[in-house]
Order: sequence, then C-alpha cells, then structure tokens
Amino acid sequence: MALVLLGCVFMAGSIHIQSVKLWQEGTFFVIGLAILPLFAVWLISMLAETNRAPFDFVEGESELVSGFNVEYSRGGFALIYMAEYSNILFNRLFTCAMFLGSRDVYMLGQAWVFLFLFLWARGTFPRFRYDILIRLA
Repeated sequence: MALVLLGCVFMAGSIHIQSVKLWQEGTFFVIGLAILPLFAVWLISMLAETNRAPFDFVEGESELVSGFNVEYSRGGFALIYMAEYSNILFNRLFTCAMFLGSRDVYMLGQAWVFLFLFLWARGTFPRFRYDILIRLA
C-alpha cells in the first residue's frame, strides 16, 4: 500500500495530505490514466488489509465456531469488531483524501460510496483461497 501511495506523493511533490489535496484542486488523481491502475491496486489491497470478505482467511479456516472470536468475552469481542470497522472508516476517508482530493461535504458523500463498495464486495465475491491471493499478488 505504501508503494501505491508513492505515486500520489511523487505527483503532488509533498508528503503532507493537505498539500496533496491542494494539488488536486482542479482535478482528481484518479482522472489521470497513470494513476487509475494504482487506484485499482489500492482498492484491492485496502479490501485485503481490512480482513473482510473475500480476504477473510482467519475467519475462513474455522467456519463453524468463528475460531479466534471464541476465546474473547463480550468486551474483547466488541473491541475487535470496533477496531475492524474503524480501520474501514480510516481507509475510506484516507482514500478520499489521497486519490479524490475532495472538500469536506463531498468527502463524506464519497466515503459513503466507499462504504457501499466495501459491503457490496463482501456480499458479491466468494472467499479466496491462499493460493489465489498469492497469484493475485
């Protein structure tokens, strides 16, 4: 994911998010043809990083009892899921800031679109196997 972000940093000439957003005032990074494949790789790696379907390998190993979640009580279980969903929230807002460079009101709308894409990918795609993920990488 860091290598994909280097494309945005090199185009903007700065590592600061505010500078990247100011550089994108006239256009989005995604509009440029060179960044569009990087954006697709970013979306796939962001989905894989959040350990949600179709990349939920930990959950897929133990279909019946949800494996690692059995050992936690209600507080620990709630903290695990809060951490997963806050990771999704951070990733979608960071994507809007780095690749779409939008203002505050538009960023919230785009963040809702990315949330829909997360949920849509979870419900649409089957779970990958490890060898398919290695081939994808």
